[in-house]
Amino acid sequence: MASVKKPPTPAEPSAAADGPAELGPRKLIRPSLARVLRDQGVSRGPSSRKMVPPEQTNAEAYYYLKQMQSKTPIVVRLVDGEELRGWIEWYDKDVIKLNREHGPNLLIPKRSIKYLFKEEEERMHKRRFRPPGTPSSEGTSGAPG
Repeated sequence: MASVKKPPTPAEPSAAADGPAELGPRKLIRPSLARVLRDQGVSRGPSSRKMVPPEQTNAEAYYYLKQMQSKTPIVVRLVDGEELRGWIEWYDKDVIKLNREHGPNLLIPKRSIKYLFKEEEERMHKRRFRPPGTPSSEGTSGAPG
């Protein structure tokens, strides 16, 4: 007949050997730094390559939509130096439609645009860079008095 083993009781020596180990100081187990970096996606070495930026960021579309919704007055500087003022009604891959108060609405090819900016930025720039002691054009006639 097979003998049946009883579970250890506190009076048995094997249980006494396990008891002090459980009550003594415990060792803190931490994962290695390499494992943490690997789990977070940070790796060092030849396999860590920068991600290629996306080909399409949609920043241009976001900018145009924002300016269209608020009908922001825009200054468009063309490649030949001419300035056009108005607000963007719509845009396409190749053109923008500029609405103007004092003139006809224009369909401008993007390839002929050097840059564009908000009209408000032009006013802020002029105020910021006015030489000290120069009277402002607002409220002064400029004639000695």
